[in-house]
Amino acid sequence: LLVDVRLAVRCKAVTGWLDQSCGLVFRYRDAQNYYVVRANALEDNVRFYKVADGLRQQLASWSGPVNTGAWHELLVEARGDHVTVFWDGQQVLEAHDQTFRDPGQIGLWTKADSVTYFDELRVDALGE
Repeated sequence: LLVDVRLAVRCKAVTGWLDQSCGLVFRYRDAQNYYVVRANALEDNVRFYKVADGLRQQLASWSGPVNTGAWHELLVEARGDHVTVFWDGQQVLEAHDQTFRDPGQIGLWTKADSVTYFDELRVDALGE
């Protein structure tokens, strides 16, 4: 279980009619309470959400190229209430939120009919 963490993964959206997404989940408590950063090739955006008591709220969004069939790198750093997101090495999002301050699990995320490949998941605990 981690609080302050750097997560990175290479991902490739392959197909999907409803959704083509890849993401990282962190400070996961249960299916109703967690943070998620996800990229969507159908919408060409990267978004940061919190899911609290099952309700999803967008905390930050960036619009830019998320190409189907191409490998991309998604990286998120969470320190305290500060979250920074990088897409293909470029910082694209920054937000503050205090909802989940306790240690939680991490994981990969996708939804609907997305067919997504993931590779090279890296997890680093961040010191104070």
